[in-house]
Amino acid sequence: MTAAPTLFRFATAGSVDDGKSTLVGRLLHDSKAILADQLEQVTRTSRERGFASSEGIDFALLTDGLRAEREQGITIDVAYRYFATAARSFILADCPGHVQYTRNMVTGATTADAVVVLIDGRKGVLEQTRRHLAVTALLRVPHVVVAVNKIDLQDYAEEAFRPVEEQVRAVTTELGLGDVHVVPVSALEGDNVVERSPRTPWYTGPALLELLETLPATDAEEREQEPFRLPVQLVLRPQGGLSPALVADDPGAVERLRDYRASAGRIASGAVRVGDRVQVLPAGITTTVTAVEIAGVAVDGAAAPQSVAVQLADDVDAARGSVLVADGTLPSLSKEIDAQLFLLDERPLARGARVIVKHGTKAVQGIVDEIVERRDLDSLAHVPADELRVNEIGRARIRLAEALPLEPYAVSRHSGSFLVIRPADGHTIAAGTVRG
Repeated sequence: MTAAPTLFRFATAGSVDDGKSTLVGRLLHDSKAILADQLEQVTRTSRERGFASSEGIDFALLTDGLRAEREQGITIDVAYRYFATAARSFILADCPGHVQYTRNMVTGATTADAVVVLIDGRKGVLEQTRRHLAVTALLRVPHVVVAVNKIDLQDYAEEAFRPVEEQVRAVTTELGLGDVHVVPVSALEGDNVVERSPRTPWYTGPALLELLETLPATDAEEREQEPFRLPVQLVLRPQGGLSPALVADDPGAVERLRDYRASAGRIASGAVRVGDRVQVLPAGITTTVTAVEIAGVAVDGAAAPQSVAVQLADDVDAARGSVLVADGTLPSLSKEIDAQLFLLDERPLARGARVIVKHGTKAVQGIVDEIVERRDLDSLAHVPADELRVNEIGRARIRLAEALPLEPYAVSRHSGSFLVIRPADGHTIAAGTVRG
């Protein structure tokens, strides 16, 4: 029996006019992930617009779904696309490249196993490239692929590719990015996108899709090895009365449902089984799991990222905002955050700002004690700052009104991340990670 393909999540990003939409369209087309009627429509539209390529297809039309995207020729919102090959199933988060929409990349890359950053080989590494790579470093995405596009416009010359590769290596090393792959591609002509191109004999590495098919993914077994964390979203109790038919068929239903109480949510990491000892935060009370349910069906256990309802042996207050953790793995409760922030709001964030910090399902009030520094995306240096502006990445210290179970982002991408929200209007100011 053949095992099911491993699910792999990756995000794409690139500066305007670097050809990202064309690359994604080419990837979907050449991997046979486009329906026949959609391909026919795109081919007809390409012909009407006088688009000229070896296939006569404007591949960008396969990806830019919003009318504003098609009219302006830019990607505006994150679009999720699903496709599969014989080796693996994919979830692709196609992120905007325009500086105005850089904040959207944070959404797309948060859960990614890899990020594919596209750059124009004729332009090299730009400020927006540095910004995309800095976001990737901030979110600690495990794998980074830099696709150096438009190699066809440089006569497929190795001497045109190598200096750009050196620029990429210098920037990624400065940002502390580890697993970095640099691939010369032509999104328009398909070179090194799905198959290795004979027109770049000097490049001996894999094609883009081949690389994505072989990079390690965070599989269920790895997630199950992490400490159990369940942010509680709601408490389940019996609603309304019991039907006479149910009582007649099962006389014990009344007594069981009278005492029914379960904490429900999506497992952020690890696994839970009936009989496990868990701690409820912030109460700090230890108890035993007596039942685990998935969609109302009792199971022996469950693992991330499944949504579950967990019943506990003791009458513990495990309401929304609480976190269930495996006994003996209690994260430190802290009223202070040494935070790395990515600014999403047009209004600057400065010292003294009153905020709400949303961590998991818990929201607490806080105040920005200090803006420590920001990242200069030209030099990649950390420079002193009094405030952070939209699309900037910086470090801040936030004091909380109530302690949260915070863990360094390097330890847990779930427990180490949070949102900063403006209390007055509920607008998201920044995405943050816990330094450690």
